Formats: sequence, C-alpha cells, structure tokens
Amino acid sequence: MKPITIGIVARQAGVNVETIRFYEREALIEKPPRRGTGYRQYPQDTVARIRFIRRAKELGFSLNEIKELLELRTSTRPACVEVRRCAKDKILDIKRKVRDLQRMKKALMQLTMACEGRGPATPCPILEALED
Repeated sequence: MKPITIGIVARQAGVNVETIRFYEREALIEKPPRRGTGYRQYPQDTVARIRFIRRAKELGFSLNEIKELLELRTSTRPACVEVRRCAKDKILDIKRKVRDLQRMKKALMQLTMACEGRGPATPCPILEALED
C-alpha cells in the first residue's frame, strides 16, 4: 500500500494533526521516517491504529491502558484472557466512578435544597459547606 501524509491520516482517522503528533510522543504510534521531500509518510495501517486508540479512549481507557491493549493486540501469543481482564478491570473502574458521581450528585442536591437562592452570598449554605 502507498504511504500517506499526516494530513490524510488525520482526516481518515477522524483526529487532528496535533493528536497524531501527541500519539507519536506517547509512543502509541511509530514516528515514520522523513522522505526526500521532507514529509513523513505513514503506513496505511496507522489510520486503523489511531481509530483503535480513539475508540478505546471513548470507552474510558487511559493512555497506559491503551498501550497495554495495543501490545496485546500485536502479541504473537494468545492474549484474549488478558484483554478480557483489562475490560473487566475497566468495568470495575467505571462502576466506582459512577458511585462517586452519584455520591457527589446527592451531596450537591442536598446543598441546593438547603439554599434559598436569594439574598447575600455570605450565609449561603453551599459556600459554607465548601469552606468546611
């Protein structure tokens, strides 16, 4: 397949050029060599790799977790059990975050119910709770 420029990679992968450079710095994708023209030419499979990264980020995986998934994806040994473990760990992490967000929501709802929403900010129960 014919190598492609960073702009084409960005367009096809649905990201901007700076995202590609960031992924290079973070070693999520390889930095291709420069051609005689001075431009970098990326292999076509870079687009699929970036789409993989983007989708994993949408599912809540951190860059370190994505690196691990990418390594498992290209591993020569069977890694399905390890990928499943990563996914289960992420599910537990998401459940924890949902619980934390629900707790935060409940606390803010209680504070807003205690606030009349008029008058000076000095005796405001929301501000007082944040100061404690």
